Amino acid sequence: MNKDAIGSAVLAACCLAGPLEVHAELQPISDREMGQVQGQAMIAVDRTVGANQQFTRIAMGMDSEIQTNLDRMALGEGAAGADLDVEQMALGHISEDAARIQLDGNTYAVGDIVPFEAMDPYFELAESNGEIVGIRVGLNQARGTVSGNIHQFSGNLGLQLDDGSGNVTAATLFDANTQATGYRASHIGLQDAATDCAAGVQCAPLSNLQTLAVGEAQADGSVDYAKDFFLSFQEQAVDWQSLDGSRMIQAGPGVHFNLPTSMTMDLPTLQQGIPRARTEYIDRGMGLF
Repeated sequence: MNKDAIGSAVLAACCLAGPLEVHAELQPISDREMGQVQGQAMIAVDRTVGANQQFTRIAMGMDSEIQTNLDRMALGEGAAGADLDVEQMALGHISEDAARIQLDGNTYAVGDIVPFEAMDPYFELAESNGEIVGIRVGLNQARGTVSGNIHQFSGNLGLQLDDGSGNVTAATLFDANTQATGYRASHIGLQDAATDCAAGVQCAPLSNLQTLAVGEAQADGSVDYAKDFFLSFQEQAVDWQSLDGSRMIQAGPGVHFNLPTSMTMDLPTLQQGIPRARTEYIDRGMGLF
């Protein structure tokens, strides 16, 4: 007898015997049995105590892929400018080269969206003496491109620079007077006695960096997820803890954007500028197509 014949015979037997009845009821389980059950809640709340503040973090077990555009993001505005001022900011981009391997290790057809990967978002409060002194929103894991015309920047920008002799160091943020600063910076370059942002020596405007790659560079050339991508707001200096607990990230009063990039470049590339990735489908003559 073949399989079809066997299946037909079983079905006929069930029909002749009448409808099946199932009798079941819920049974309580012991605490011991419950203790052997493991799971992950969609929302988790953690409290930690730091040297100067106490922290409450609310994390959500969500994964998302984003491609979005903002005309302008200006935070902490005042008479002297803004803590963070970025025009035409975008997360993710649109593929223009089907052969190019993107940050996630995949290739995308021309015109396909290459998303910004945002995993496990969280919201965190910093408390001191019974008052909220800081708020941050971030991602446990982030990878993708961030584009924009950066006028002023407050925070950390994880860019590495090669001085031309094979020495690679973390880039330094400067104001227009070549003063190193993490608050309302307008330039970036090497911190050296010869550096002169006004003259463009070992320094360039942040607006040269039209598209940044967020992630963590690996030895084999691939890019893993960045762990400390966040935007925070403080009324006093706050020592935010990295999510893996390995280090503290100090943010001063005002707005702080922690933007960990996977990029290493030389000075000529910095001064020439990084072109913007395509972030719109329609050419509006704004350099976004």
